Amino acid sequence: MGNETRRGDAAAARLWEAIEARRIGMLGMPRSGLHAQPMIARVERRRKQLWFIARSDTDLVRSIGEAGACMFVVQDGDLLASVSGALSVVHDPKRIARYWTAEVAAWLPGGVDDPRLVLLRMDCVDAEVWIAELGMTKFTWESAWTGGLRKIVQADGWPDVTFH
Repeated sequence: MGNETRRGDAAAARLWEAIEARRIGMLGMPRSGLHAQPMIARVERRRKQLWFIARSDTDLVRSIGEAGACMFVVQDGDLLASVSGALSVVHDPKRIARYWTAEVAAWLPGGVDDPRLVLLRMDCVDAEVWIAELGMTKFTWESAWTGGLRKIVQADGWPDVTFH
């Protein structure tokens, strides 16, 4: 694992880039008792938000309530990240149409006009990011046997973005 010091804004930029590149991660609500589920994320960096398209009749959506605590976990190459925040349901057919892709259609075969479609908005609060600069095998070895190296950085506008 790299031990170079990273600036907070660079850490946050790397995180956003990884989510934009990978898009697919695991979204979960720890207090719900449900397992995390694979979801396709859309990023709005300026607002520090992630957006997901879901169906209103799923256990995940039903468990949200008012701004439920959530976590989105993503891996992209040598980066592993866990982002936490608050999840809320938004009804916005225009945004659904804007975010609709073939990837989303594969998960939601009812189509973009399915009346059960809703958006999940994740207002991101903080994140932990691990970078395995020498590859995942090296990362696993260091994590398991040496505890790895931990670097804490402050990202502008983020209460806590931690690099490991």
